[in-house]
Amino acid sequence: MESVAKSEPTAGPDAPASRDRNLIYRQSRWTRTTHWIWAISLFFMLLSGLQIFNARPQLYIGKQSGFGYSNTVFAIGAENTDAGPRGYTEIFGHRFDTTGVLGWSGPSGNETARGFPSWATIPSYYDLGTARVVHFFFAWILVTTLIVWLVASLINGHIRRDLAPRLDDLKRLPQDIVDHAKLKFHHTREYNTLQKMAYGGVLFVLLPLMVITGLAMSPSMNSVLPFLNDLLGGRQTARTIHFTVMVLLVAFFIIHILMILAAGPINELRSIITGWYRTDPPAPDDETAQRSA
Repeated sequence: MESVAKSEPTAGPDAPASRDRNLIYRQSRWTRTTHWIWAISLFFMLLSGLQIFNARPQLYIGKQSGFGYSNTVFAIGAENTDAGPRGYTEIFGHRFDTTGVLGWSGPSGNETARGFPSWATIPSYYDLGTARVVHFFFAWILVTTLIVWLVASLINGHIRRDLAPRLDDLKRLPQDIVDHAKLKFHHTREYNTLQKMAYGGVLFVLLPLMVITGLAMSPSMNSVLPFLNDLLGGRQTARTIHFTVMVLLVAFFIIHILMILAAGPINELRSIITGWYRTDPPAPDDETAQRSA
């Protein structure tokens, strides 16, 4: 994410901001650290999660699964046809040929039947045990960092001050949508409305839902939180929700990267690596007002 925990603006007498008033210290060291911890954790969780998914590349709604039920909502597989083995992806009963990517993939002449291709999984070869170790290791890192960030942000007021949309933000939402559609970006210290809604959706909806559904799928958690599985509609439904949240997070990442490229990648990357961010120069009217003041 471009920035998910903004710091209080600070600038010392020797800071770059003293030489360039448009350069501000936007991201604290804590912000930058948690940003990259989450990014790395989600990367390894995604690829190891796809390996785990390959053990049973089907999703269901309900508490039961298997050949005797018709509650499959998503499936990746392979089948023999007159043209040879073909891979397919089935979504709500609609089947699509995805040979070479999903269902049937691999080097030419050495293809194999597998859900996601080897280049998209950790490990690249089928190893469910290793994938689970990697997945849970980075999952606990993500959860721990998220909890610490949440407590700290509640204490220092970051959530209320920087992430919670205000009435003025909601009034500006239509114009923000138009500006983003036109690739017209405003470089300011504050987040715009779409950023607040996107970051808030990830931090307070998608990531907690990912954690909750992950716990619901764990048999060892049934004795600790026995109500969780029933609350989500069963382990199979929790697994489907977990997968859906993963897809939404990947979509967020893609859009996020595209927005960074469109808004100015050097400035955005400098902000999340060094903390310093170049804002738009003040309008001529603003400069006149400042001089008169």
